[in-house]
Amino acid sequence: MAQTASTQLGSNAIAHHDGVASLPAPAPALHHLDNSDEPETKEDDDLTFHDLPSFPADVSTAPLLRLNLARLLNHDAAEEAKLWDACQNVGFFYLDLRGGTSSKRDSVHSDAAALDGDTLLHDAAELFELGREVFELSTEEKQSYDLKDQGSYYGYKGLGQGVVDAKGTRDANEFYNVSKDDVLDIGERLPAPEVLQKESNRELLAAFCRRSHAVVAVMLGVLNEKLGLPEGRLAELHRLEVASGDQVRWVRSPPKPTADAHTMSLGEHTDFGSVTVLFNRLGGLQILPPDSEEWQYVKPLRGHAVVNLGDAMVKFTASVLRSNIHRVVNPPGEQASHTRMSLVYFARPEDEVKLKVLEGSQVIDAKSKELNGGGVLQEEEDVTAKEWILRRAMGRRAGGDWKASEGTEAGRSKLY
Repeated sequence: MAQTASTQLGSNAIAHHDGVASLPAPAPALHHLDNSDEPETKEDDDLTFHDLPSFPADVSTAPLLRLNLARLLNHDAAEEAKLWDACQNVGFFYLDLRGGTSSKRDSVHSDAAALDGDTLLHDAAELFELGREVFELSTEEKQSYDLKDQGSYYGYKGLGQGVVDAKGTRDANEFYNVSKDDVLDIGERLPAPEVLQKESNRELLAAFCRRSHAVVAVMLGVLNEKLGLPEGRLAELHRLEVASGDQVRWVRSPPKPTADAHTMSLGEHTDFGSVTVLFNRLGGLQILPPDSEEWQYVKPLRGHAVVNLGDAMVKFTASVLRSNIHRVVNPPGEQASHTRMSLVYFARPEDEVKLKVLEGSQVIDAKSKELNGGGVLQEEEDVTAKEWILRRAMGRRAGGDWKASEGTEAGRSKLY
């Protein structure tokens, strides 16, 4: 599909893709892609989106580790060590989904029928097209599905209806949130545009939720083992069939004037939940690496998702794991004239799960003692996942309580 300044969508629109105050110990140097990360064929080695302007070579990019789903499914020890490294020290990594398929006999990591990286990439491509249809609806119709006044973060948020800082500076994106519980018929069916009520589209969204959650389960399985938690502990907190704040989000950010090239489309923050799986094609996402004052772009890679941890994993592990600060600005270079579109799956703990340090892990216990100087543990906030997510999400809406939107970035973000 031809690309214009007003769209980045098309059949290939897949990425390849938005308090604990103490932070982990200083991280080791980050790692650029090395030869061991490279695909085996020349065809697979092409990680560029050829129907878009090239990502510029002269901007600072985050040297994230690049993991391979197929190797994780094969219990590759080196790959699992890389995952542990990325989750402790940066909280962000690339995940190559190509060829990542579990045999039906291997149900160790997740639902074998849902665990298919290639099909997930295909689902993402179709959902980019569906997102285009949603955003092409009239502003009046889209606004009718803003459920903020009902105390919900599902549905539509218009341009400038969120804030990016404590001063109330308005954001520069629109998004639409679809509840996992809705499309999997776990909870009530929410008001939605006709295009999202179409059964085939609900089935597509449900399949995307299942496949994304299956990938998340792989990550949780490895982290559970590395943390030394009782078997299946993290999985027990993230059951797909139980009510939670899991959601699919489309985000659309139109081009901004050149003078506003570094205006934030989405303010700096940490994610609210456990694991985020992001698909996009254009630059704009930036992270603030550990022990750095320089924002760095995350370059999209074809065939890959960008995965990051959220606040829940910090709270569960007493900061053994990292939820890193990130933001979204205008795409760099020639990409700036294109509308940026993202597709996200947010995996969050079940609604009634308390966001407290988990018991049964020597790794977590040691970190807790370190943070408390070897003394008595400080009392933790008594908050459920549902309360935490709602508080943070609504605090970022225009007119909301900005202080209530604080996450584990408090004390490090330049906004606090």
